Amino acid sequence: MLMGHRAGYRWAFRTIQTGIISFRTRKDLSDQLQSERTPIYQKHAEDLLKSGNAYRCFCSTERLNNLAKQRNQLRLSGEYDRACLHTESSTTEKWLSDGEPHVIRLKVPDETPILNDIVYGTVGQSNEKRLRRPGDNAYEDPILIKSDGQPTYHLANVVDDHYMDISHVIRATEWMSSTPKHLSMYKALGWTPPEFAHVGLLQNNKREKFSKRNDDLDLQSFKKEGIFPEALINFVALFGWSHKLDNDFLRLQDLINNFSFKFTKGNTIAAPAKLFYLQKQYAVKYVEENGQDLDSMVERVCAIAEENLKSQPGGFKLLSSELKHRVKTLLRKGAAKYTTPQTFFDNHIQFFRPVSRPRLDPETDHWMLGWVSDHLDAVNLHIGKVSTEKWTEDVVMDMIERLSNDILMAKLQGTSLAGLKEVRIAITRYLRWATTGGRPGPGIHTTMEILGREVTIQSLEEAFIEFNTFKGHDKSWKEGVQASSDHALK
Repeated sequence: MLMGHRAGYRWAFRTIQTGIISFRTRKDLSDQLQSERTPIYQKHAEDLLKSGNAYRCFCSTERLNNLAKQRNQLRLSGEYDRACLHTESSTTEKWLSDGEPHVIRLKVPDETPILNDIVYGTVGQSNEKRLRRPGDNAYEDPILIKSDGQPTYHLANVVDDHYMDISHVIRATEWMSSTPKHLSMYKALGWTPPEFAHVGLLQNNKREKFSKRNDDLDLQSFKKEGIFPEALINFVALFGWSHKLDNDFLRLQDLINNFSFKFTKGNTIAAPAKLFYLQKQYAVKYVEENGQDLDSMVERVCAIAEENLKSQPGGFKLLSSELKHRVKTLLRKGAAKYTTPQTFFDNHIQFFRPVSRPRLDPETDHWMLGWVSDHLDAVNLHIGKVSTEKWTEDVVMDMIERLSNDILMAKLQGTSLAGLKEVRIAITRYLRWATTGGRPGPGIHTTMEILGREVTIQSLEEAFIEFNTFKGHDKSWKEGVQASSDHALK
């Protein structure tokens, strides 16, 4: 993460597409492509060569491999022996003219600068010269320019950060051991280095380092799934960072206002569950704001619904305006459970196409059947009396209340608050089974309003036939119903 100082901490989300999240602070900083800046890197590598802070290395891959093998057998670190450092200039010129492949290495001084890390404090060797075993001519001289002329990270990050006027560099602790070398380059080039803050590595739930090769934390997939960019920024900003606020739901301005370098020392587990928690929080907020973010949510869910209805016949026939209204209504009712457009559609499939009803079970459904089994005609009659013009959730709710009273009076020849609540629950459960196959969703009055009168009446008629067929084939339901009725009469 890179930050500049001229415009203060006004960060902006850069891009998900490249798999990189960075926060920029200057409007004049355009995207920097290393492939287009090769001449700049090569120019500064030449500067380091001229000042004696770098040298050309013509060692073959075979020699370097043999050197590493020998040092490993001696239980020594696999560093370079500077065999090419003192090559005669005439020899070097001849090899260059002959096109001999080579790299450019940094000549790391024995006294590297001390790193004053914002998170870890003072890090690095003392000002005493590096101690080596007698005869151990090995040096940590990293490659700056590869044999193909392209820079390594060691050089590119220093040059890029200087040209972009970066004030702070926040990166993983795995680079902390290399930072003194980078500070040496800043000093050799006469540049003022930025401040450094090293943070722990990102790990999965198995405490394994995230790997791009395994797509552990693939930002492209998050974008494809429909994760909100703001939720993703919030999620990433919390990695290893401590704050004193009551909630991790922090919008961009909240992050700006409360940011500090209070990072934990150690690795961080990036649990996707936190991302989906934030996704739900942002969904609720976007619905409350009723702006472009909500419109975008509606468009993405509608696109999935249209594709589903197009590819699989049998869905409800909805005009584009009706589909958008239905999706927006569902989002207003169920934003707290929103994770991705596809999941939201899958969880509300009953509002876009008919779904099958599970077979009634005498052992588990007898309580419901005990209240409604003798009154299904009344249920259909009451609901059928509501006209299309008056088909609203308030009217449906009032109808269910009156229906509950009628059934309770018929069963018990009287009413009670406890009994009324019980029969109301039974009717609600039956209506949900009849209209949506028992699938969870908004309240049944809201569900029936969204489905509309025509679909609801048709579903009740089909459920009535299914129930009568069930009664005709399974006599055991009567015992359960009788037991339920006896319990209600006590």
